[in-house]
Amino acid sequence: MSAECVSEKRDDMIVEGRRIAAWHKNVIVKVPLTPDGLGAAKVLAGEGVRINVTLCFSVNQALLAAAVGAYIVSPFAGRLDDINEDGMRVVADIVSAYRQQEIKTKVLAASIRNPMHVTQAALAGADIGTMPFAVLKMLFNHPLTEAGQKRFLEDYRKTQEAKPAAPTGKPGTPEAATKR
Repeated sequence: MSAECVSEKRDDMIVEGRRIAAWHKNVIVKVPLTPDGLGAAKVLAGEGVRINVTLCFSVNQALLAAAVGAYIVSPFAGRLDDINEDGMRVVADIVSAYRQQEIKTKVLAASIRNPMHVTQAALAGADIGTMPFAVLKMLFNHPLTEAGQKRFLEDYRKTQEAKPAAPTGKPGTPEAATKR
């Protein structure tokens, strides 16, 4: 889980980041990709605090985040799309640059807006994705899944309809006479 610093100055973010990191071992401290945020990230990462550098919008910014020891970088794909840039291309380019440079920083595809973004982020090699719950619910939906489930249940129900009683084969019954 990432918890974001709300301070704006480096030294204040360092104090806040230490406090946030002390909450739980699974909390990752989130700082903005600003000069002060990167300065705080460098100090905190040097102390062993896991850092998520957020508000990343380019490969160059992602390289800066990795250089200060970020555990995660969060490029905002949807926000790039909003200004007519290809957000998923940026995610893919960051993943590619990191792989070429053998950088261990994880890529978190942020601001995912639709199921296609999820697919594109996965194909690009993003390690993590964040999305609204509405988008997560859309991942389950497909018209062929719904139609297939409906048909399966209809077929099953037909097999469960009342059937004529099977012959018992008891002596003295017509069924037993035909078996001789």
